[in-house]
Amino acid sequence: MAKHIEFSATGGPEVLRYCEFTPTDPAPDEVQIENKAIGINYIDTYVRSGLYPPAGLPSRLGTEAAGVVTKVGSNVSYIKIGERVAYAQSGLGAYSEVHNVPANKLAILPDAISFEQAAASLLKGLTVYYLFYQTHKVQAGETFLFHAAAGGVGLIACQWAKALGAKLIGTVGSDEKANLAKAAGAWQTINYNRENIVERVLELTDGKKVDVVYDSVGQATWLDSLDSLAPRGLMVSFGNASGPVTGVNVGLLNQKGSLFLTRPSLNGYITTHEELAEASKTLFDFIASGKINVDVRENQKFPLSEAVRAHRTLESRATHGSSLLIP
Repeated sequence: MAKHIEFSATGGPEVLRYCEFTPTDPAPDEVQIENKAIGINYIDTYVRSGLYPPAGLPSRLGTEAAGVVTKVGSNVSYIKIGERVAYAQSGLGAYSEVHNVPANKLAILPDAISFEQAAASLLKGLTVYYLFYQTHKVQAGETFLFHAAAGGVGLIACQWAKALGAKLIGTVGSDEKANLAKAAGAWQTINYNRENIVERVLELTDGKKVDVVYDSVGQATWLDSLDSLAPRGLMVSFGNASGPVTGVNVGLLNQKGSLFLTRPSLNGYITTHEELAEASKTLFDFIASGKINVDVRENQKFPLSEAVRAHRTLESRATHGSSLLIP
């Protein structure tokens, strides 16, 4: 027997239940992982709430963790029992002591990367990787806008942009979060609770605006993002923290400068084991070199049994950077 989190109805954090289950053996192309640290991501709240409905109920939760291989499926030859691994694209169920994961979704952990570092960074770091290398190739010296710069993805993005020599303008909700983003490598920050985003972008760019906006906030920042773009700029909408953008008038893209719009996701970019290996190596090299720090605050590490409290804390916007569940 093992323990995991499941839910039988979508809704608020209170629908999550900590309960026992009997793990099954891995399928031929899977391995079984004993999780040591589990990543908490904002997308998990979308699944739990029903914004991204699970395939059926009851359902499990979470797609990211790091741990040790304990069983190997009959078709798997390149991963061994006892290896340290991390994953960010599993089927739902990572909020668990034990989880079966397709072998091609596993990244081998270098000795220099801890389980907690891996679980805190893999999904968020792979997200920054595809945003900065594939959705739009960020160049040294380039100035761009990145919303929620003090969040889990944002703080990695600030550090990554600095390592690339780019100028990230980060939006934040408080002066404390502005200081966090600046310390991580943001070139400039905009406190949207007391500053006008579009006006500040104009000031910071000498009226030129930016060629790309990375927006994981959604509804609340949609128009500000479009108005911050230079003609033929790219709007990258990759999240819905304030609610989804709906009823889009595509004519706005024309009116605001023949803009481009994309709604990317990790699973649309990291599609093969080779792509995962390349992306995760880039991320882990940055972490090992000290250019990216993903250490998690002690008050953002929650026992697996306290997933309800973890989700309430995440949704209160009280967290800085990544949060973890510890089995």
